[in-house]
Amino acid sequence: MKRVVITGLGVVSPIGTGHRSFWQALLAGTSGVDVITRFDTADFATKIAAEVKDFDPSQYMDKKEAKRMDRFAQYGVAAASLALEDAELSVTPDNAAQIGVYVGAGIGGMETLENQFAVLREKGPAKVSPFFVPMMIGNMAAGQIAITFGLRGPSSDIVSACASGAQAVGDACRVIERGDSEVMLAGGTECAITPLAIAGFIAARALSTRNDDPKRASRPFDKERDGFVMGEGAGVLVLESLEHALSRGARIYAEVKGYATTNDAHHITSPDPEVRGTVRCMQKALADAKLNPHEVDYVNAHGTSTDLNDKFETKAIKEVFGEHAQRLAISSTKSMVGHLLGAAGAVELIATALSIHERIVHPTINRTSPDPECDLDYVPEGARSLHIRAALKNSFGFGGHNCSLVLTKYSR
Repeated sequence: MKRVVITGLGVVSPIGTGHRSFWQALLAGTSGVDVITRFDTADFATKIAAEVKDFDPSQYMDKKEAKRMDRFAQYGVAAASLALEDAELSVTPDNAAQIGVYVGAGIGGMETLENQFAVLREKGPAKVSPFFVPMMIGNMAAGQIAITFGLRGPSSDIVSACASGAQAVGDACRVIERGDSEVMLAGGTECAITPLAIAGFIAARALSTRNDDPKRASRPFDKERDGFVMGEGAGVLVLESLEHALSRGARIYAEVKGYATTNDAHHITSPDPEVRGTVRCMQKALADAKLNPHEVDYVNAHGTSTDLNDKFETKAIKEVFGEHAQRLAISSTKSMVGHLLGAAGAVELIATALSIHERIVHPTINRTSPDPECDLDYVPEGARSLHIRAALKNSFGFGGHNCSLVLTKYSR
């Protein structure tokens, strides 16, 4: 079975586009949360989100083509472009069939769906755009990435809610491991800061209403957390077989050692209080990596800033790691970028790979009131230097989907 390494990183996020800007903002503890500018929130209980600022799709794609893409697909193409550039990987007629795309989206083209429904109601069916369906459907980020860069290898869209991006990476690793492709672009993308999506999550009582203090609204593992903050963006990683990466002298950020996915089979939105599915997922990922729990130094948590997720994830980590849980450094990237839904796992995996490569972990900001049920080391005081042998990344999604990935520092 082939070994899989990470050689390229592409990020579009509320705190920076390009992995370097994103990483520096994370280390500085910068929050990307602010008041929503996309639509009038006068009648909304939640008026804040983590929007991507100053994004110009024409920097990454033809203007005409950009107009035929929903914003979630634009973010995906941009992140893929940045990842390929970072990996210094050129697509040619000779290698195109050996480069695939697995990019997930939890919701897909929500903005296009809402806009075209308004057209239908106000102007009638004859005025609905012929591009409506291909702009809205969730697989189109993967499709547009493949079309834009001429990638003819294995291609898929993973839809497992907020586990989509991480699961896309894990499934793409399996493609390389079994020899079906030498290179995969993998990750997730999402753009759901829209009236209907925000209204829906408000109705589910999932969102923070800390409208008067946006920068402190996303507060994972804090006693005063009151819900997650919607974010948006994309994360795409270049994955390669180790042989392929070495043959071209590629820089290696980290190696993907383990992957597992399970389901709670408990509830459509709530995690299992007994944390059986999440525990089994982490244990299976560690077993796949052939690592013992005490060999892990860092966990990039799902860490949503919701009451149930944070305390149950903490409980699961304690069950998996035992006494070693107290020695783990744990970060929630969502404290700064909000919850990117289907893109979250991929963007956070990029942060994890950078932590290994740079030997430093970013903080979990806004944890000022300790919760007795969340009593581990969440790195609240600022970025911390740390030599990481192995790191675990968790992503969980509505429908009970769980995904865990294990990254290690590459060594021959």
